[in-house]
Amino acid sequence: MSTLRQIRGKRWQAIIRRKGFPKQYQTFDTQKEALQWSRLVESKLDQGILFNYTAVAKTLFRTLIERYLIEITPFKRSKEREISRLRIIRQALGDYSLENLKAEVVAHYRDERLMSGCSGATVIKDIHSISHIYEVARREWGYAVIDNPTKLIRKPKANPSRIRRLSPDEEIRLIQACNQSRSIMIKSMVIFAIETGMRASEILNLTWQDIHDSIATIHESKNGQSREVPLSKKALREINHLPKHISSNRIFWKWKNYSGFKNTWQRIIKVSEIKNLRFHDLRHEAISRLFEKGLNPIEVATISGHQTLQVLKAYTHIKVSHLVEKLENINL
Repeated sequence: MSTLRQIRGKRWQAIIRRKGFPKQYQTFDTQKEALQWSRLVESKLDQGILFNYTAVAKTLFRTLIERYLIEITPFKRSKEREISRLRIIRQALGDYSLENLKAEVVAHYRDERLMSGCSGATVIKDIHSISHIYEVARREWGYAVIDNPTKLIRKPKANPSRIRRLSPDEEIRLIQACNQSRSIMIKSMVIFAIETGMRASEILNLTWQDIHDSIATIHESKNGQSREVPLSKKALREINHLPKHISSNRIFWKWKNYSGFKNTWQRIIKVSEIKNLRFHDLRHEAISRLFEKGLNPIEVATISGHQTLQVLKAYTHIKVSHLVEKLENINL
């Protein structure tokens, strides 16, 4: 049975009492809101969905984030990036209770992230992370009563496909910066990426047992599937001269994870004075060079691991000057 009462002639409180279950109550600005809430909760109870709405509503969002970081994140391939993303979300939204973390709050967070310079794709990932935390909590953690606030907000537009090729001058400067670095592996890491088109995480997880007959086997890629990548003589030379670790079979053992490597990469970019170059751009460069060498889309997709030609196209930016040269070599 539900009861409505006015508190000090201003706000309205709805109270629900059910035998065998804790008393549930919530306070609202208007009688209408209190009545709507009581009807919703009683409806859930009639359906056999038992919950303590008062306790759920007062739960802080950071409680869900921290549980998610323990139970869900460690089993993801991109766990390090997700940890970084969830820390940002926790700092901004963690102190909101589930009662107060409404769609307008998440929308404000979205707008602030965009205004700070974050790309649309980055903010979309933030929203997806928030949404997945809510859905896991609703389905598995006993928070079925809460609404997912991301379902009501507008998602930003993803940025156009990034077009970034490495010019010959930039490549020289990049290698020179690597030579000046104290890291004994960064130069080989850069050249290996350009030669193979492998992702940073794939290279960092590569072991000596994964190399056989000039082929590198990636056991688990971003899409969850394994693939084999042919290695050029240049790629093999770069890894064969690297020192082996006494206890680790990883080829690029210098970095424990991507975060550690990223710090080295950022120092290299600063020394080289190359603008707007990410390590992932080397994958774009490698794939474009494979096409320029004459490989067909199926062959390139076999190496890169792309499952659709449409996605592969977004990674491919063939230089027009190369097409001019190719046309001149065609016998008309």
